[in-house]
Amino acid sequence: MKYRITGKEREWAQQTWEKLEGKIAAQNERLGSKMPYIPVNGRYEDMGEEHLTWWTNSFWSGILWQAYHATGKQAYADNAAEAEARLDRALEEYVGLDHDIGFMWLHTAVADYRLTGNEQSRLRGIRAASVLASRFQPAGNYFRAWNHGEDSVAIIDCLMNLPILYWASGVTGDSAWKKLAMAHADMALQEILRPDGSSNHIVAFDRETGEVTKKPGGQGYGEGSAWTRGQAWAIYGMALSYKHTGKQEYLDASKRTAHYFLANAALADYDVVIDFRAPVEPVYYDNTAAACAACGLLELSEHVPELEKPLYVKSAVRLLQRLTERFCNWDPEEDGITTKGSARYDRASDREVPIIYGDYFLVEGILRLLEKDFLIW
Repeated sequence: MKYRITGKEREWAQQTWEKLEGKIAAQNERLGSKMPYIPVNGRYEDMGEEHLTWWTNSFWSGILWQAYHATGKQAYADNAAEAEARLDRALEEYVGLDHDIGFMWLHTAVADYRLTGNEQSRLRGIRAASVLASRFQPAGNYFRAWNHGEDSVAIIDCLMNLPILYWASGVTGDSAWKKLAMAHADMALQEILRPDGSSNHIVAFDRETGEVTKKPGGQGYGEGSAWTRGQAWAIYGMALSYKHTGKQEYLDASKRTAHYFLANAALADYDVVIDFRAPVEPVYYDNTAAACAACGLLELSEHVPELEKPLYVKSAVRLLQRLTERFCNWDPEEDGITTKGSARYDRASDREVPIIYGDYFLVEGILRLLEKDFLIW
């Protein structure tokens, strides 16, 4: 048993998976190869029709590939493969792609290749990795985020995109992609993560010199705050960089961020707010951060000594139990599972709503506990 959970915890995880799979099956029939984001009146629309390069467009495929791996049901793989093919136009046209290329093709082409050996999927993944590599800024050693604004910035989110470069290095034997990924991770250690275990969201650079010019607030409460999804990206992203490189500093950074996250989450009985340094009122939740952090904690637990593992595993279980007890919609007639997810603090339209990536990380976390998952990252 990889995670050493109790029989009662395993029973809960199995029951949760059965509810998840029932919901996924119902949505699979309704959605097919659509690319959902946030439900409107209980139904997902197709973000791929409106915005093919939107960063969340692969998370439904990720759910389907995880469900296919866990159940062997071909209907899941068929719709995931169709969605993967839809993204070809985004790669061909290139316009609109940004640092989130890893999210988009890890959950589609790379997942497909890992599970089926599809050569076309391998080539798609390599091409996507090449596009991400082209965004690397030697002055500053970072991958430029977004395609707008005067500033050249790096963000904590990009740690979760680096695995497509580690994967590409592995399948091609070319170490250049891995070196670029590590350069960005090293920059994050110095400029994005803080010594106390909290994290900035954004770091801005001078385009010519690569010097840091400012560290503005981002999707959290404001400058100097602690946006919880950013903390979750750091826990998981640094653990993954350690997994792919063995560099101890990455593991240490993941642990520091995990300890900061858990100390703050415990104050609210593991109900996770949007920002740990926001005012006490009003209370705004972000359960996408809770689900992602749980997956990061489980990944982290795989790389620490045996006597350290329970802290991370038990904490992940607690986060997921709290989420499933209080914040899930199990109605198969309505789209979306994880409720009260928040994209950012200051925008009501996508604050405390169901968001597809919250569902993905919930599925991954539960399947990890049951040891039925596979490596997407």
